[in-house]
Amino acid sequence: MQKRVAVLCVLVFAATDARAQMPPGGATTAAPAPLLTRAPDGTVTVRATRIREPVTIDGRLDDEPYASVPPITDFIQQEPVEGAPVTEKTEAWILFDDRNIYLACRCWDSHPERIVANDMRRDSPNVNQHDSFGVQFDPFHDGRGGFFFYTTPVGGVRDAITTDARANNDWNTVWEWKASRFDGGWIAEIAIPFKSLRYRAGRDQTWGIQVRRLIRSKNERVHLTRLSAAWGSGAWNRMSHAATLVGLEAPPASLNFEVKPYAITSVTTDNVRQPPVRDAVDPDAGVDLKYGITKSLTFDFTYNTDFAQVEADEAQVNLTRFGLSLPEKREFFLEGGGIFTFGAISGGNDEDQTPLIFYSRRIGLSEGRPLPVVAGGRLTGKAGGWSVGALNIEVDDVADLGVPQTNFSVLRVQRNILRRSSIGAIYTRRSRSTITPGANDVAGVDASLGFFDHLNIGAYVAKSQTGGLDGEDLNYRAQLVYEADRYGLTLDRQVVEDNFNPEVGLLRREDFRRNYVDARFSPRTAAHPIIRKWSYTGSFEYITDNDNRLESRQVAGEFQVDFHSSDAVALRVERLHESLVDEFVLDGVVIPAADYSFTNTALSYTAGQQHRVSGTASLELGGFFGGTRRTLTYKGRVEVTPQLGIEPNVSLNWLDLPGGATTTTVVSGRATFTVTPRMFVAALVQCASTGDAVLTNLRFRWEYQPGSELFLVFTEGRATLPPRGAGLQSRGVALKINKLFRF
Repeated sequence: MQKRVAVLCVLVFAATDARAQMPPGGATTAAPAPLLTRAPDGTVTVRATRIREPVTIDGRLDDEPYASVPPITDFIQQEPVEGAPVTEKTEAWILFDDRNIYLACRCWDSHPERIVANDMRRDSPNVNQHDSFGVQFDPFHDGRGGFFFYTTPVGGVRDAITTDARANNDWNTVWEWKASRFDGGWIAEIAIPFKSLRYRAGRDQTWGIQVRRLIRSKNERVHLTRLSAAWGSGAWNRMSHAATLVGLEAPPASLNFEVKPYAITSVTTDNVRQPPVRDAVDPDAGVDLKYGITKSLTFDFTYNTDFAQVEADEAQVNLTRFGLSLPEKREFFLEGGGIFTFGAISGGNDEDQTPLIFYSRRIGLSEGRPLPVVAGGRLTGKAGGWSVGALNIEVDDVADLGVPQTNFSVLRVQRNILRRSSIGAIYTRRSRSTITPGANDVAGVDASLGFFDHLNIGAYVAKSQTGGLDGEDLNYRAQLVYEADRYGLTLDRQVVEDNFNPEVGLLRREDFRRNYVDARFSPRTAAHPIIRKWSYTGSFEYITDNDNRLESRQVAGEFQVDFHSSDAVALRVERLHESLVDEFVLDGVVIPAADYSFTNTALSYTAGQQHRVSGTASLELGGFFGGTRRTLTYKGRVEVTPQLGIEPNVSLNWLDLPGGATTTTVVSGRATFTVTPRMFVAALVQCASTGDAVLTNLRFRWEYQPGSELFLVFTEGRATLPPRGAGLQSRGVALKINKLFRF
């Protein structure tokens, strides 16, 4: 009897203890879902974790969630051994609350003294070559693009928006970050407001996500998912191969409205303008508005737009008879700019040939001089299954340049089909043509078809309409690109008819038919202690006019060696033929119309970012339009400290031609001193033999609050380098401040 009572008491106590451990309602506690799962087919799912209190962005990882939430550690190499596990322990956390998404990392390193991080300036192009850690979100989970953010051990950061694997690195938004070092490596924390992103409506969200770490001392890139080594450093922009982020909950809807007023005052002297302008004071003000019509569709409006804070264009050497393409640096045209890209197909080495249907530098600039932008609006984002971009800008007249008031309009739509394919259309209009009375219109359709992981086929056709130019106004192209790690092949056919005239775009070469093919073989040498990969490339280009008369022919071969250190050396030999119908003038020397055949040999060496002196130096020797050419170039960075860097750009061309000898040079240098990642001073000094001035551009930028900035800009142009006070062509000082209000 006593034994029965004892057994009964034990059972009662056990049952009571079990009930005490059960959650309310009596249900058993389920095991927590794993934060990262890999399916047999290689797809990856990542779960975000909600936190009750925001974490402090201080680079310390001492907040409670880092102790209670296990980190993600399962990262996969892209380089040097595709598919292998990461060689250095890497821990990451993905958290969120009702305001922000947080990404944090602890990057261990067995040799922390080898960590490469020597530039802390925000948006420096050097950042993506340093040790770094970042995240890319695809909020629409359509595999076509997203927003990426990454940082380095010294706090250098870069943000960008990607469209179809092409990144716009000049895009900026509001977010916070902090990095720090510890004995075994480095730490970073990132906080991204939901307001800084676009996504589908609704509380429960499923996004694409890719996380990347770069270990520069080993030239090692790792991600959440397996990515082909053939895709290079831009592989993580291929969001079709990203992981899936689940468990994320968007905050309740807000007004989603931003106002950014600005005030500016400037003092300008211009002795070149007629009549000359001396010490002219010009105060002004304007405003930019941003309104989220939906969570995925945004309208931007600008009034009395000013671009005084934009850095001056860098001088370039042009040894061709065609014009140059310069990069866009103005913020209004950068955000959402990817949707306006038309007919772009990767590969082909064709930057000098392919027309741009929309080239934003046609708006508000004339011969490099800013024109007054009265007002403008832009609509970008997603509407149903379509990506939409609409732009309308009114530019005021400038009497001394003979530029009338002109309206520019662009409409672009694109729809994703299949896994990596799309179709689309574009329309552009310039209310006043530059060559005939009336307007200029261009319309086109394009398609990009992605098959498997490495094969892309694309095509487009565009037609212009300009008063007085009838017929022969088409531009069309078809291209096949196979880009695997070991083999590559490009086939390209392009036609630009005689009257094709995209006046909101850029046409560097007129009236031509181009056929192009290149093939590549690039085996890896996994067992070699120094060399990572060899590359052998051969190409053939044949260009005629539309009557099939030969204009240009090029046969080229290139051999490149990539080292484990990220250094590289390349040798290129090319045989060229040019048939000039008209003479052209190069730096004062006339090159007559004739047929020319010549050979060039170029040797280049690229030093990786781990060196104090990095960049690419090259030497080119050979013929040039009946004479000879020697070219020496260097473009890179010299590290003084992580805060101070000098970026020289030198191009020296010695030409000995039948019409005379000349030396064409560009010498420039940019020095940047970074006080903090949000505050820097940059000085750009440049001199080109084709111009008549030494140009200086000095900029101070301080982001005193996220999204709010103060600029102080000084520019000067001098005819030569005389004693102080002589040879002045132009000078300007501008002080600009803006303030971001978010509702």
